[in-house]
Amino acid sequence: MEPPTATKNKIIYATYIIAALDITLLFAQFSVTPYLARRLGFDTLWFGYLQTTVGVIQLLGGPVFGRFADLFGARAALSISSLASVVYFLLLAAADSTVWLFLHKLPAVFMHALPGAQMIVADLSPSEKRADALAKLGLCFGIGMIAGSTLGGTLSTRYGEKFTAYVAAVGSLISLLLVQKFIPKHTKKHNAKENRQGAGSVFNLGEIIRLMKFPGVAKTFSVKIISGLPSGVFQVMFSIIAMNFFQLQAQQNGYLMAYFGVVQMVIQGAVIGRMTSRYSENSLLMLAIGMSSLVGLAQALTTNVFQFCFVVVPMMFSLSVFNVITDSMLTKSVPASDTGTMLGLCASVQSLLRTVGPTIGGFLYETYGVASFGYIQFTVNAAVFSFLLIFQRNIHKT
Repeated sequence: MEPPTATKNKIIYATYIIAALDITLLFAQFSVTPYLARRLGFDTLWFGYLQTTVGVIQLLGGPVFGRFADLFGARAALSISSLASVVYFLLLAAADSTVWLFLHKLPAVFMHALPGAQMIVADLSPSEKRADALAKLGLCFGIGMIAGSTLGGTLSTRYGEKFTAYVAAVGSLISLLLVQKFIPKHTKKHNAKENRQGAGSVFNLGEIIRLMKFPGVAKTFSVKIISGLPSGVFQVMFSIIAMNFFQLQAQQNGYLMAYFGVVQMVIQGAVIGRMTSRYSENSLLMLAIGMSSLVGLAQALTTNVFQFCFVVVPMMFSLSVFNVITDSMLTKSVPASDTGTMLGLCASVQSLLRTVGPTIGGFLYETYGVASFGYIQFTVNAAVFSFLLIFQRNIHKT
């Protein structure tokens, strides 16, 4: 029996709180790791290897986590994610060598709270309001970015990296309790037990690959990877850019990330929902890709952090619209029983970018400088925009 609207809304609001807490703790860790790595003797290349390790781990875990959520329910999936986060932060607190810093990344294979939250929102929101609901989840991301960056920067500056990691571990334990209290075992309309019996195991790659055969999925997924690669490389390398190019300290970097969060909150909370009610998703996707190309050109010409703060506004707009619209389009292209797996695949795109991003980003940074990130983003997104424009025109002609 489908739960009433009031119950659905209560679950969605609880999901927003859990997602905001998880993102807060994640960004608190972002304020710790680069500076801890530097203290342990990491250079740009080795920090890139560290980021690549995380990307590979989450790339492998993303689709499996999504399929696990489809088969066994939202509560079980988010509980595993929260438990993994507790272990992750405790290992970070214990990291006092290069080996330990790499080992503490292993629990990240299970840390997929945001895709899990997206699955709940996709399951419980009407199809026509899905993009707006996912955008509101992005609002939680902005809140977490502000709170986590400020908290992490302040705690690590005043009390050190270990204390910050312990605080994050306690926060993850609180997140686990919230999941157990407010998230139901299953949020899908179909019978989960029957689905488990008929769909094979969690590790059935055939079932995961099957989703790519639905109409429009392969094209949208390819656009998500290709168009998102340049900005993904820049995001992966941003902590190094902030530290070396902009010469920011941990607390200053926290303030800058908080500014990112404020901008994203406004865009995701007040802009995207209104735009999705007025314009088609295809039009918004084209807008995001075109603007991303222009943002890349602006990034290439940026020479100081003050100028960069102006570029942040269109950058966050294009990123937010692009991620929300592609996720919405992909979940609508597959059956409701497979939205978790699809969102796990979407999360794996980000993991893929984090996997190849540090290697590509480290090479570009050392060889061609910061401006190269912007020029590549401009070129790639301009090409994708042109391809989609020609593709749509050909469809209209036929």
